[in-house]
Amino acid sequence: MKYFIRNMVCDRCIMVVKQVFEELGYLPVRIVLGEVETGSPIDNAKLELLRGKLTSFGFELIDDAKSQLIGKIKTLVIEVVHYRKNDELKINYSAYIESNLNKDYNYLSNLFSEVTGTTIEKYIINQKIERVKELLVYDELTLSQIAWELGYSSVSALSAQFKKVTGLTPKHFRQIKDNKRTPLDKV
Repeated sequence: MKYFIRNMVCDRCIMVVKQVFEELGYLPVRIVLGEVETGSPIDNAKLELLRGKLTSFGFELIDDAKSQLIGKIKTLVIEVVHYRKNDELKINYSAYIESNLNKDYNYLSNLFSEVTGTTIEKYIINQKIERVKELLVYDELTLSQIAWELGYSSVSALSAQFKKVTGLTPKHFRQIKDNKRTPLDKV
């Protein structure tokens, strides 16, 4: 049985969600960002316990099909932007999302906009900007390396998009970097 969970955006999230399932006596057969598969269905009483425990950690058990689809889109974007290397980033996001979900991209795009109030493209840009912020805070890579890492065509393209979204230049952000990042589940 598959269960979909909103706000499950990193490896620590996977560990916490796995622990919650195990505490209720359900060993996940498979667990990935946004999704947990168990060998057997969870009865209604334990499902409510699961929902409460997940909520206490900032997660949400997703019930309806539309929300599950939106969660899958967000998970795909987060996986690509935050966990893949540059050579894997040079993709067409619409084709990637469409092929992974086996649904028409126009349908997915319209649904995403209808449910979230923003477009998939803006969501991708916001995720990329959060990744840029993260890399700027680490202060281990040059702006050129960050632009290359995230698949931008140039430093000026990254800088222009960064300034448009944050109101700051990457250089200025790197200088102030006082808690200007947004948690992934809040993007």
